[in-house]
Amino acid sequence: MKIFLDTADIEEIRKGVDTGLVDGVTTNPSLAAQTNRNFDEVRQEILDVVKGPVSLEVIATDYHAMLEEGRNLARLAENVVVKLPMGVDGLKAVRTLKEEGVKTNVTLVFSANQAMLAAKAGATYVSPFIGRMHDAGHDGIGLIEEIREIFDNFSFSTFILAASDRSPLDTKNAALAGADAITIKPENFWKLYQHPFTDQGLAKFLNDWNNKNA
Repeated sequence: MKIFLDTADIEEIRKGVDTGLVDGVTTNPSLAAQTNRNFDEVRQEILDVVKGPVSLEVIATDYHAMLEEGRNLARLAENVVVKLPMGVDGLKAVRTLKEEGVKTNVTLVFSANQAMLAAKAGATYVSPFIGRMHDAGHDGIGLIEEIREIFDNFSFSTFILAASDRSPLDTKNAALAGADAITIKPENFWKLYQHPFTDQGLAKFLNDWNNKNA
C-alpha cells in the first residue's frame, strides 16, 4: 500500500521522503494556512522535494473555475494530481481533465455511490474520509471494503486513497480492507515504526551487550 503524507509542512515532508517509504503528499488550503507562509512558495518547495504524486486542491467550486484552476495546477509539475470536491461540478471537471491527460483526486467522499461516480468520471484517486466517518459513528473501514468490491466488480482503474486518518490503526485497517493508498498525518507515520516490544527488545540487547563488555 502506498503511503502519502497529509501536510504542507515542508520539513515533515523532507523527513518523510528521506526514509524512502513516503510515496507522495496530499495537501489542502487548511493545511497550507497552518504554515503561516505564502502557499505558492510552499507548494513549489513540496514539488521540488516530492517525486511521487502531489495532490493540490482547487479553491473554486463551479465547473469552469475549477477547470481553469485545475489546468493551472497541472502545469506546475508532471506529478501534480488535481484535487477536486465531490459533486456534480467537481465530477464534470474530473471528466474534462481526464480527457486532457490530467490526474485527479476526488475528495470529500463519504459513500460507495459517490466513489462509483468518481470512478466513472475517470478520477485517478478517490478519497473516502474514514476518520470523519468514524467521528460521526459510521464505519469508515466498511466503506473502504464496499468501494473495493465495486471497483473490482467493474474493473475500475481508480485508486482508493483512504483519508482523514486518526491513528495508525486506520492505516492497518485500511490496508486490510483493500485500500490502494492512505494519506496520513506525519505524526501517525512515525508511529507506524513503533511498538513497545521493539523498544524493550532493543533495550535488552543493548543491556546484555554492555554487561558482557563491562
